[in-house]
Amino acid sequence: MIDLLICYDVSTVTDAGRRRLRRVAKVCVGHGVRVQNSVFEVSVTDVQLLALREKLLSILDPTEDSIRLYRLRQPREKFVEAFGHDRYIDFSDPLIL
Repeated sequence: MIDLLICYDVSTVTDAGRRRLRRVAKVCVGHGVRVQNSVFEVSVTDVQLLALREKLLSILDPTEDSIRLYRLRQPREKFVEAFGHDRYIDFSDPLIL
């Protein structure tokens, strides 16, 4: 699995921009967990990463928006420090609904 940090900044001055923002967030929610407003931690396979990148790029307006994908080093606990309310969910553990 590839662990990523996805950060995005989508222009919301127009209705089209606000739609792009919602679409980007929806794609990210489908692949990981929101840890800040425009930041997601995602765990994907190589194939899923290609599909995720393709979806995000199809939404992006490169003249107004930006999306960054950062690969996270493992183990997460060793390389990520979180202070305050941490929204991270470890998807490798059992999820209780």
